[in-house]
Order: sequence, then C-alpha cells, then structure tokens
Amino acid sequence: MLEISSKARERAIIVGIAHGDQNRAMVNEYLDELELLADTAGAEVLERVVQDRHRLDPSYMLGRGKAEELAQMAKYLDADLIVFDDDLTPAQAKNLEILCKIKVIDRSGLILDIFAKNARTREARTQVELAQLNYLLPRLTRQWTHLSRQIGGIGVRGPGETQLEVDRRLIRNRIRVLGRELEKIGKQRSNRRKSRSDLFKAALVGYTNVGKSTILNALTNADVLVEDQLFATLDSTIRSLLLDDHQRILLIDTVGFIRKLPHHLIASFKSTLEEAADADLLLHVIDVSHSAFRDQIATVKTVLHELAIDDRPLLHVFNKIDLLEDRSFLADLERSFEPCVFISAAQGVFLGDLVRKVCELMNQQEDIYSIKFPLSASKVIAKLYQVAKILNIEYSDDGVVVELKSDRQNSGRVLRLTEEAQGVRL
Repeated sequence: MLEISSKARERAIIVGIAHGDQNRAMVNEYLDELELLADTAGAEVLERVVQDRHRLDPSYMLGRGKAEELAQMAKYLDADLIVFDDDLTPAQAKNLEILCKIKVIDRSGLILDIFAKNARTREARTQVELAQLNYLLPRLTRQWTHLSRQIGGIGVRGPGETQLEVDRRLIRNRIRVLGRELEKIGKQRSNRRKSRSDLFKAALVGYTNVGKSTILNALTNADVLVEDQLFATLDSTIRSLLLDDHQRILLIDTVGFIRKLPHHLIASFKSTLEEAADADLLLHVIDVSHSAFRDQIATVKTVLHELAIDDRPLLHVFNKIDLLEDRSFLADLERSFEPCVFISAAQGVFLGDLVRKVCELMNQQEDIYSIKFPLSASKVIAKLYQVAKILNIEYSDDGVVVELKSDRQNSGRVLRLTEEAQGVRL
C-alpha cells in the first residue's frame, strides 16, 4: 500500500507543467487543488514550482536544468516529498527520485493515498488496494534501484531479476484475488439493487467536497460522515426519503469526482459507481461558492460520459449559496442550467424546493397505464413486474385489468408486452 503519512506532517513541494492547452493560470489553479489534496493526505506544502514547456521531457517531465533546480530546492527546504500534478511515467519517477534523493509521486499516487486513508468498509478497502496495486505494478522496478547500482557480478543480477519477477507475480496474483472479491461484491450489490427495483432512485453526484453527504444527512436524517476535506466519502450510502406526496424514493450518496481522476481508480470503484448508473435521476451537486465551479461542472460531465450515464435525467443542485456575497449571477445560471435549484444544505435553506423539483422530475419520467389482458396472459403479466410498478390488478370473467406505472425507458417494453398478449389499452 502507498504511504505518505509516516510522519505527522511531511514537508512537500508541488510541481505543475504548463503545456498544451494548460496555460500558467490554469496550472496554478490545479496546484491550488493539489495543495488541498496534499493537506488532506497529511503533508505541508512548502513551495510550488511551475515550468512552461512545449513538450514534456521523457526523462524528467521537467527539463533537466529545472529538475536539478528542484533537487537543490528540496535539499535547501529539507523537503520529504515532491508531488507532480501530472502523472509520471515509471522512468520519470525513478529518475527524479535518484536526482532529488527523496520520494517523488504524482497526483494519482496522492489521490490513492487519500483513498487508503479514508477507506473504512471492506468494499472500499478492497477497491483501494486493487487500484494501488495496479498503480504500483509498472513502477515496481523503483524498489530495486540498489541492484541497478551494482555492476554485474556473479550472483547479483540473476537473483535481483528473480526477486523482481517474484514480486510481480505476487502482485498479479493479489490483483486477481481482489478482482474476484470485487466481482462477488458487485453481484451482492446487484442482488440488493434488484430488491429495490420498484423504487425511484436519485443519485447525488458531483465534484469532491461540494456537500453531497450534507444534503443526504439534511434530507434523510442520515449519519454519513461530513468533513471539510476531499474524498471524505468513498462508499455509496443509500437512504430512504419520503416525498411530499407520501411517495418514498431512495437517495444515493456517491464518491466525489475530481480533475485527472485516475482511470484505474474508476475501474476499481466500478461496483460503487454502478449505484449511480442504476439511478433514475442524477442530482449534480455543485459548490456555487467555488471560484472554479464551472470547470468542476465540466469535469463531472466528462466523468459521467466515461461511465456512460450522461444520458440520465439530471438536476443541477447549486449548493452553498449562503457563502455567496454576490448572488446577482444566479439568474444567469438558472437560464443556463435548466433544470436547477439553489440551496444551502448546511443551513437548511430551500431544501423544500429541491424535494419538490425531484417530485416534478420523477413524475415527468413515469406514465400510468390501465391495460386489459385476456385471462390466459398470466405469463405476460408476470413479466410486467420486471419493467413497471404494478399499482392494481382486477380480475373479471372476461379478462384482467392491470393498472401500472412505467418510466419512459421501459414504456416501449410495456407496450410490446401488451401487443404480445393482444391486450387493449384503455
């Protein structure tokens, strides 16, 4: 497992590269977030370094001269750790560690460390370990730099390579074990979702630390951990919410997203994110008080697209309006991000508007049918339970009248089953 917090507070230097579409102002904004990540992991940021480059150096990411300056800075500041905002290749990380003589990691490694720190359930710990091992495997040679400094010699090169291969094999075996464990957990989640299939589900999604768990607690009296830190929530939490019209829905809290979220992390958290994929409505929570909230919206939409769930009905929930000094721009947001609501979950402001909007969107997605089937259509009626909510069934001598509610995605299947049984829509 990756560790960054062996001491109370490690002393860190953070590094960003302005290249391609990333200008210096954007890189500094990314480094602001990287500093928050470092603080969450337990590190104190001493200094930040930014370099403009047309292309990344294959050996050091920075230019060789800048890398040597970085090494001198680390020595002068007595730093313990250097964190790059962009992902380092195994060779770049190894070269930088040799040059700087301290630990060098990238944003992905830092995020993984925070996940390890906050993983509390068996599922979260399994997912984090799998992601860490996938991250570590191509970087394993960094653990063997003491052998690379030995020039030949009988009994040196062979055993070194053998031990490296042993470690690789152990990690690959452990990855397979964890993969099977997550498959088992995924099946258990799938079974639980089937048992909840007759209930409308709304998933809270959004950037990390925008207030998703606070909303869940405020609406459902849940006891989900709330901290002013990135990635305080790793596990999906599901609570029941009673709406104004006495309908009950399920509200799902999910892990937060972030810029440059490692792909292997998304893969490892597949079973958790499937809870959002199964939702009927996505509540995209946005910290409207954050200076870069529009960029965060774009990041979340990108991740939703990668998860192939960006086709779901979505409600923009602009949170933390109590922290705004100027609210004049909210009218423009309302026009640009329809449908949307503005709330403060921490202060309990306008939560009623949120509930009413969820009711409205839920009712827009469902159609109510009253369908008459022949008495011989019992098998077709049984299939209806898989695609619709059966509200009432009445039997008579000349047939069966089924009243049901179906969402728009399944309405076509309902109508095909009706035609199959030669029923008559009333």
